[in-house]
Amino acid sequence: MTDPQVHRLEDLATDLARTHRSDHGGDRGVDAGRLESELTALRRDGYVVLPDLLSSAELDGLRAAVTPLLGPRGRNAFEGHRTRRVYSVLAKTRAADRLVDHPHVLALLDRLLRPNYLLSQLQIISIGPGEDAQLPHPDDGFYPVPRPRKALSVATIWALDDFTEENGATVVVPGSHRWPDGRQPVDADPRTAAVMPAGSCILFLGTLWHGGGANRTGRPRLAATAQYCEPWLRTQEAFALSTPRDTARAVSPDIRRMLGYSIHPPFIGAVDGLHPSRLLDPQTP
Repeated sequence: MTDPQVHRLEDLATDLARTHRSDHGGDRGVDAGRLESELTALRRDGYVVLPDLLSSAELDGLRAAVTPLLGPRGRNAFEGHRTRRVYSVLAKTRAADRLVDHPHVLALLDRLLRPNYLLSQLQIISIGPGEDAQLPHPDDGFYPVPRPRKALSVATIWALDDFTEENGATVVVPGSHRWPDGRQPVDADPRTAAVMPAGSCILFLGTLWHGGGANRTGRPRLAATAQYCEPWLRTQEAFALSTPRDTARAVSPDIRRMLGYSIHPPFIGAVDGLHPSRLLDPQTP
């Protein structure tokens, strides 16, 4: 076997990362014109609503699977004192797989993040009656990289119930993804509630200011959020620890890659000098 010629660090990308390519790129069956229109909205506003991505049957199955898993109410005002969540979702149910690797979402992520981007967080969130509005925040604000800058993450929030202004629909601050360091929302800034029917999804940049709305109804509002980040960043949830290997073997190749069974060139993510997929299949090259 001939040794690869290495004259600069980038030459190492022909090794592990090139051998195990991601399925990055392509339209994934989504109309290219529609994708370009959505990317234009993302660049302008920082968010876009993707309507009616799930069927009624899929929604019924999701609600039935995740509702019994909801944990106790939140531990602080940010989590929500009347809000219940499910963490480590993939270890508890496969029902949410369809949300994580939905082709329409991945087609946009393929254009927004680098190849082998990672799943950073996956939660089920039920905002209970009487819950206050969440503190506005950008999802990638904890990464110490000065703004304004390109988003380092992208988030989705899926409406498993109808999202209305009354029941806690996510509230976004359009254009706030371009704000500099130190700029925070004030009362004069326009806000938009992501009103959408169940089965829809709002996708937004990690630099966009947003927060859960107040629930002024007598019923909880159920949602799921999947967040993704650049492949060279540490994820919010340590999925390599929380997801059993049998589950990692069973999920789709896209989800497996996003759990960390992938390489960011030239060798970020390697295990014992080899591709992490060997942990699941010792016969992997």
